[in-house]
Amino acid sequence: MSGLAADAPRLSERQEAEVESNLRRARDWLLDQQHLEGHWIGELEGDSILESEYILLLTYLGRGQSEIARACANTIRGQQLAGGGWAMFPGGPLEISASVKAYWALKIVGDDPNAEHMRRACEAIRAAGGAEKVNSFTRYYLALLGVISYRQCPAIPPELMFIPKWSPFNIYEMSAWSRTILVPLSLLWAFQPCVPVSDAENIRELFLKTPEELPVVMHDCQQLDALSRRTRLNWSAVFRGVDRVWKGLERMRLMPLRQRAIRRAARWMMERFEGSDGLGAIFPPIVWSIVALKCLGYSEESPEIRTALGELEKLTLRDGDEAWLEPCRSPVWDTAISIIALRDAGVPESDPQIQQAAAWLLSKEIRRAGDWSVRRPDVEPSGWAFEFHNEFYPDVDDTIMVLMALARVLPDQADVDWTTAFAPDRTTGSMIQIETAVLAARTSDPRRAVERLSAAQPILEAMRRGMNWILSMQSRNGGWGAFDADNTRELLTRVPFADHNAMIDPPTADITARTLEMFGRCGAAPTLSALARALDFVWASQESDGAWYGRWGVNYLYGTWQVLVGLEAIGVPSSDPRVQRAAAWLKSKQQASGGWGETACSYDHPELRGEGIATASQTAWAVLGLIAAGEAGSLSVTRGIRFLTETQTAEGTWEETEFTGTGFPKVFYLRYHLYRHYFPLMALGRHLQSCGGVPEHSPLRVSGTSDEG
Repeated sequence: MSGLAADAPRLSERQEAEVESNLRRARDWLLDQQHLEGHWIGELEGDSILESEYILLLTYLGRGQSEIARACANTIRGQQLAGGGWAMFPGGPLEISASVKAYWALKIVGDDPNAEHMRRACEAIRAAGGAEKVNSFTRYYLALLGVISYRQCPAIPPELMFIPKWSPFNIYEMSAWSRTILVPLSLLWAFQPCVPVSDAENIRELFLKTPEELPVVMHDCQQLDALSRRTRLNWSAVFRGVDRVWKGLERMRLMPLRQRAIRRAARWMMERFEGSDGLGAIFPPIVWSIVALKCLGYSEESPEIRTALGELEKLTLRDGDEAWLEPCRSPVWDTAISIIALRDAGVPESDPQIQQAAAWLLSKEIRRAGDWSVRRPDVEPSGWAFEFHNEFYPDVDDTIMVLMALARVLPDQADVDWTTAFAPDRTTGSMIQIETAVLAARTSDPRRAVERLSAAQPILEAMRRGMNWILSMQSRNGGWGAFDADNTRELLTRVPFADHNAMIDPPTADITARTLEMFGRCGAAPTLSALARALDFVWASQESDGAWYGRWGVNYLYGTWQVLVGLEAIGVPSSDPRVQRAAAWLKSKQQASGGWGETACSYDHPELRGEGIATASQTAWAVLGLIAAGEAGSLSVTRGIRFLTETQTAEGTWEETEFTGTGFPKVFYLRYHLYRHYFPLMALGRHLQSCGGVPEHSPLRVSGTSDEG
């Protein structure tokens, strides 16, 4: 069904006028946030582990009681739960590793362990199983600062670099983010640096036994997702046995290739500093690369370490006597979505701010081979990363979003009619050509049309390269992962250091559906073989209740929204029973306020899917999903729009403290500070389009602030 659903009347003219007013204020607010260089970037907020681990790194560097460490500690104190521990997201339960590191960081900066907040923390940690329960990465911090021995950490030997690419255990079978963490950690394992904290800074009181009694193998992790393919052999036990054997060989000094392995790991790491905001452009590998550089003999005054520390400083935000860190920065993602939202809100493609944003995105296309090319060596490099600079790691999701944004800034069809011809190459079966034509009969000024077409040519070429790259990244099962194709080696999720629940990067329904959306909006038909396989993957991923799991956003609301939008864009009719089941599920989760919300606890407890505090971003996702499913004028959409208009602030934006972004399910969550704005703006715009259009908008001056990135 399309157009207006039968279960509700349209909003009254007065109410529609109010929605238009809300849209204008939201549109102007977002335009005003653009930086002078042309991009948008919102804060990306994580949990307390970022501040805690920064303090632990500073302690290793002899700065554990520096002013910045104390400022980070002020932030950590403010995030403590009433029960004494620290959580991964607001309203979440105590997380043991985060709590141990937070307590330890506070103790290092000078908090009295007998203070009330420290006693509460200690009691909560011990009640949750004590420091014995921390994850493998936290064990490495404990070893780095002398609380435990390296033998009590899972072995990550640099000899991993010698495993050939045809082996199921080579580093390119790991996810891109795990790879960038484990290579520098392998150098720590080789050198085993240690700067012991003082007795006053030790945390022996957090152990139920003693640090010396901590087992040399990791315990079974409860945060790992269950294997989709069961095996008779207990691979977790096998890998723990390998861990013990390897440590025994090292005690006997049977490591003939160690120096060569160190050189290879160091070279791999150093190569990936180039064109990047630090190793992998994310917080954890940047931290471990600093320690690894120290192990290799670099001084803190060396350009390499100073640059890496500078990247951490760029991730550091201040407000008065508090400081906190972002896990990375999100300008490409935020800019692409902002363009789409503004176009949905009626800002013309010719608007100077839209054109400047598009030019900025074009400047961020990556034209060099990265880690992805190990599996796809013959593919022309393209793609976009999440951050300002991360040339080895473009990702599928950002590239898709950028391509959709670029498609929205091509000349409107009054001047130029551009078409996309999908012509499979006879060799690879995946090449695309984009053809354009000027239709003189559609314009009174052919010269202007030619000028517009010439200006659009760089966009069209970037889109051609980007779409070819996306097609090359499709996995054998028809879906798309984030950074690599066919990164599905499930056995790796059972190695001892896999307890961050992100050792592999398998295809997911949300990214695959967004890929369908991109190709659909660029004119592709679902009969294209690659897209037909993708559709099969998406349908096979639907849950029994009609929802889809969301890997990269919280959670079933995110996945279901994205799949419905992708299905609509590729031409699946809203009358399809599977689409209707998904729409019915969304409707069933609408709250009395008219909004939608879902807690990140739904990853651990799927029975909580679609339940949680109503948020602006998740309400927008549900509204967008329902509109795509043919429910544009339904009571559910009308109530959702009212929720958004009634909760909008006087400044034209929305407040949202909940974390609705996902880093690693069950392990790390995110609050994108612009999610609360551009998704509701998108929902208001598409709602008004379904009612007959959005208001005209005249170009504004380029405003905002400067950010050198």
